[in-house]
Amino acid sequence: MEPRFGRVITAMITPFDSAGAIDLGGAVDLARWLVDQGNDGLVLAGTTGESPTLTHEEQIALVEAVSGAVECHVIAGAGSNDTAAAVELTERCTEAGADAILTVTPYYNRPSQLGLLNHFAAIAGATDLPVMLYDIPARSGRKIHTDTILQLADEVDNVVAVKDAAGDVAETARLAAAAPETFDVYSGEDALTLSLLAVGAVGVVSVASHWATRETVAMINAFFSGDVGRATEINQRLIESWEFESGDLKPNPIPTKAMMKVLGMPGGDCRPPMGPEPEGLQDMARRVLAGLGRS
Repeated sequence: MEPRFGRVITAMITPFDSAGAIDLGGAVDLARWLVDQGNDGLVLAGTTGESPTLTHEEQIALVEAVSGAVECHVIAGAGSNDTAAAVELTERCTEAGADAILTVTPYYNRPSQLGLLNHFAAIAGATDLPVMLYDIPARSGRKIHTDTILQLADEVDNVVAVKDAAGDVAETARLAAAAPETFDVYSGEDALTLSLLAVGAVGVVSVASHWATRETVAMINAFFSGDVGRATEINQRLIESWEFESGDLKPNPIPTKAMMKVLGMPGGDCRPPMGPEPEGLQDMARRVLAGLGRS
């Protein structure tokens, strides 16, 4: 069975113009292009979409513009480290036309697991849309324990998926084995996607799919068709893309925005404090494309 949101979802950058204002027309053009490349869904205003630098008004405008322009699953990032703010943003994204909500672990405050449980339950209660949890302890400072995810999956009807960027394959295996059949685990780390598929993930919320949708789709399709050798071969071809997409000197989404410049797609520069783009990054992007057989 095809999972609820499909197999390949791009965590889309948020395009800005030369003055740093949000470029809604560019966002629509980029979203349509990503769907044409083969994406099943798009996450708007997530980590890669620079959500910490967006106002709520900008996030709503982005959801309204893109959701009305594409035929795919539009998953709105609506997280906050403030439960009341996350609830309000979830309500507004629901009204703006999103198909689902992505809600990240509250960052910086480091709440208890009971605090996390109540936070996510409050957000899910603010919408009738399906909700995808976003577990990314490297950025949030707090892991959502597997037992907490399982309790939410069992007790909150519209908590239906997790974007797993925790980097612990063994723990993902435990989650996938114990979760209800209706609950989907998505890889949130491109470099671990094939490993997570092997332990029960259904797909990926990807960054590299901005330029490697075809390869990502082919790898996942090969895996689920039983051709693990082919999936492994494609996985190996994508290693350079994963090394490119982030790093201490070029954290995500700076490389993706450089890649969009090379491809002639909307994007612009990142808002502070992410920038500036390191010298030579666009040349690196061209080498990544050449490694995938593209000029």
